[in-house]
Amino acid sequence: MYSESDLQDAVAAGVIQADAAQALRDHVARLRASPVVDEEHFRLLTGFNDIFVTIAGVILLVALGWLGNSLRFGAPDYHPAFMSGVLVAAASWGLAEYFTRARRMALPSILLLAGFVGGVAFAVGALAGQLAPDADEREGALILSLVAACGAGAAWLHWRRFMVPITVAAGSAAGVGVIAGLVMAAVPYDRTLPYLLMLAAGIALFALAMWWDMTDRARTTRRSDVAFWLHLAAAPMIAHSLFQLLGVLRGDEISVGRALLVIALYVAFGVVALAIDRRALLVSSLAYVLFAFYALFRQAGAVELSWALTALVIGSALLLLSALWHHARALVVRGLPPVLTDRLPYLDRAVA
Repeated sequence: MYSESDLQDAVAAGVIQADAAQALRDHVARLRASPVVDEEHFRLLTGFNDIFVTIAGVILLVALGWLGNSLRFGAPDYHPAFMSGVLVAAASWGLAEYFTRARRMALPSILLLAGFVGGVAFAVGALAGQLAPDADEREGALILSLVAACGAGAAWLHWRRFMVPITVAAGSAAGVGVIAGLVMAAVPYDRTLPYLLMLAAGIALFALAMWWDMTDRARTTRRSDVAFWLHLAAAPMIAHSLFQLLGVLRGDEISVGRALLVIALYVAFGVVALAIDRRALLVSSLAYVLFAFYALFRQAGAVELSWALTALVIGSALLLLSALWHHARALVVRGLPPVLTDRLPYLDRAVA
């Protein structure tokens, strides 16, 4: 089975012509009765061998981290050894030379990216903690910023070498950590500060994702994959911080007014998701709208069946939206001004 990324690579290598690849996409779209541009392709598996290699890779990296923890170089027994991160990062880079650069395996590439960036960040954090064991909150925030900066640098190096689409999202998230650490070191702690920072970061990542999306409105290149992972990183930041600032899930019950506000926001997320043709916002905020409907059904008197009714309503609505996604998206996009529609993904492949 060939993925969209494989098709793109074949066109880039001159194996098949671009018009032949487009004809294949259109043929598959007709068979599925769904426009290709609305399928939101991304590559996670190229075959079961991806899962096999990923499991083996996890075992190997865990073993190396365990062994590295025995190389303490003066670190106290209760403190993690930075060599764990060094060994994991080095092994992840070496394995990526084969499984990512040569074999182009999707799921192992994601694992090895996480191993390299996470290993570098862990090594820097462990070493900083070893050198400054008595750091206060402000110093801890600065250490967090340093660790995130090293993680962002590691992601940049990995992108330059391997260009795995998820790398941009990982590096951007690390960049968010740098800024968050600096702000938390400079500003006195407040309970809402982390959520405000998360909301601002989510909006910034969403804007970056839209920039990548606007450079590939037909979604036929690696840029669309990069945008997918950026949206996946931005959506939970936006949804979680926004609903937490509203006080949702803070206690066993929420008022009817607040529950209706949650549902209204979810509908707004749905309109945005349809306009940009990305489903991450809907998935990330699903838990909150489930809780809101549950609260409404309980307060309406359906105590014993509240969860069943909630699941029935939300499940049916999402399945209906999935089945009618293209038609619903057409209604939303055609109601927007041209200044926006000229930057959104195409409604039909024919206009690409």
